[in-house]
Amino acid sequence: MIREGGKAMDQGLYDIIIIGGGPAGAAAAVYTTRKRLKTLLITEKFGGQSVVSSSIENWIGEPTISGSELSERLRKHVQAQSNIEIEEQKVTEVVEGPNCTYEVKSDRGGSYRSKALIVASGAHRRRLQIPGENEFDGKGVAFCSTCDAPFYNGLDVAVVGSGNSALETVVDLLPYAKKVYSIIRSEKLKGDPINQVKVAQSEKVQVIRDAEVKEIVGNQNVTGLRYKSRKAGESKELAVSGVFVEIGLIPNSEFIRGLVDMNEAGEIVVDHATGQTSKIGIFVAGDVTNDPFKQNNIAAGDGARAALSAYDYVLNIKKYSPCADEWE
Repeated sequence: MIREGGKAMDQGLYDIIIIGGGPAGAAAAVYTTRKRLKTLLITEKFGGQSVVSSSIENWIGEPTISGSELSERLRKHVQAQSNIEIEEQKVTEVVEGPNCTYEVKSDRGGSYRSKALIVASGAHRRRLQIPGENEFDGKGVAFCSTCDAPFYNGLDVAVVGSGNSALETVVDLLPYAKKVYSIIRSEKLKGDPINQVKVAQSEKVQVIRDAEVKEIVGNQNVTGLRYKSRKAGESKELAVSGVFVEIGLIPNSEFIRGLVDMNEAGEIVVDHATGQTSKIGIFVAGDVTNDPFKQNNIAAGDGARAALSAYDYVLNIKKYSPCADEWE
């Protein structure tokens, strides 16, 4: 535990608690431990959202790597550090503690205190919120093509969404599905050009534009969906055996709502130069922030920056903290 700027008030106090085990959280942990900060990393799992990807082709240094491989490498890199503890739990709440400390609570009854926090909790999949989505979840409604694509061998499926995750899902389904309908609300696909080319080159794919999915239908399993043309107002039904939902992300920030500034989407507002939030001693990195670019490499860089800023804060806590008089 670092001592400059004041000794710790008790042995249970961490210098840094990092929330999240994706590229941002893992990078932050490597940096804080190398700076000899007493660090606790709390995460439900390592790897973040990419754990479900069959092939990641833009992780620098690896021409291609699966999400599960990346997850395991992040875990091993963090575990190789000294001066770190790891708790695989879900964070449920962050509250202010005495003397400008923070208390992190988990779903397993854990309670941990630290001088500073790095929030790298990422985001999760957005749902359509339409009839049939919950009813047929796991019975034709899917959110992970890596996990579920083989179940649709020789069948017709739909992918809802126009971004990179949606296009990657279409590509994942091509070796299995008989037909893939790409259903988008706009007139144009929004993913990277390289993914758009892969989709356009396949005769299996039909893009349905200007369409809003209104209902997923079926008996015991999905048999189709109903959608409406946003311009013409015409309703249509499409016969498919599976519906893959890829319409964006919701930041995992609920546990810290009210403590730091967020935008309307629930993303934590960050000072991009330092990783600092609106609350002194709380730093943020990765997809949970209001950075418009949600990429693994950017998240890792965010984690490193937040760690270095947090190190400076802990090292000079008397200069930054309004509770400086409470520290010896």
